Amino acid sequence: MGLIGLAPALTGCLSRTRTVPKTRVADVIMSTSLDAMSQQINARYEAIQTFNASVTVAATTGGGLEGHEKEYTSLAGYIFMRRPSNLRVLLRVPVLGSTAMDMVSDGTNFKLVIPPRNRAMVGTNEVTQPSKNGLENLRPSVFFDSMFVRGQGPDQILSMTTDTRVIESGKKKKDLIEEPAYALQVLAQPEGNIVRTLRVIHINSTDLLPFQQDIYNKDGVIVTRALYSNYQMFDNIPFPTTIVIQRPRDHYSLTVTIVKLTLNQKLEDDQFELKIPEGIPIQVMK
Repeated sequence: MGLIGLAPALTGCLSRTRTVPKTRVADVIMSTSLDAMSQQINARYEAIQTFNASVTVAATTGGGLEGHEKEYTSLAGYIFMRRPSNLRVLLRVPVLGSTAMDMVSDGTNFKLVIPPRNRAMVGTNEVTQPSKNGLENLRPSVFFDSMFVRGQGPDQILSMTTDTRVIESGKKKKDLIEEPAYALQVLAQPEGNIVRTLRVIHINSTDLLPFQQDIYNKDGVIVTRALYSNYQMFDNIPFPTTIVIQRPRDHYSLTVTIVKLTLNQKLEDDQFELKIPEGIPIQVMK
């Protein structure tokens, strides 16, 4: 009888049909290879030497584990970046225009001043003693690593797989599009027979641009998930104007919206210098 004879027993005599959202295949699908995708990501990253953006940043804390979310007032300000590792994030208080937060980093150490709270923090970019307050674990590297998709680093290994994803067309909520998506895994050098995932870059097959990046810690846990959308061309370089930075272990997310962006304009050293005003208590973060 074989497996065919088992079919009635497996499927039963009765069945029912239920309605599911109908999908359609994307109108344009671009194929690629691992080498081509790696070269494109490296080229885009190397093409940006400086970054001068007017932005708004909105923070949300909480989530499912807390049973609630808290949304904070959106802050306008600026983000400056200069390769290889200089970063400054300056945000202002709505209406008043005074400084809400000012943070600088040279890639190794950082300074942060929060004038409304009469508070300042200094420390290294790496968190060695996590705070229970997730936002206190925010470091410049969270911005740098999320906003700029790096390619393959020295001694790193690449692998690519293909899957599918279903998205809304943007025109009609019920118009669902199914399209292939590429996942570029950035792996550390093997230790014995074990390979550790560092990052996974998810790439849209309709334009070959990243729509998500997952960043893992040494234990293989996602510490940062960055979502990219609303790409525009700046100096012939495609860059997302909406970046959602999710920090699941710290229970917060940041939505960065780029209002104006200038690439590869000379930035001076003093644009990455921050003097902590006298009288403000300084907390050393570890």
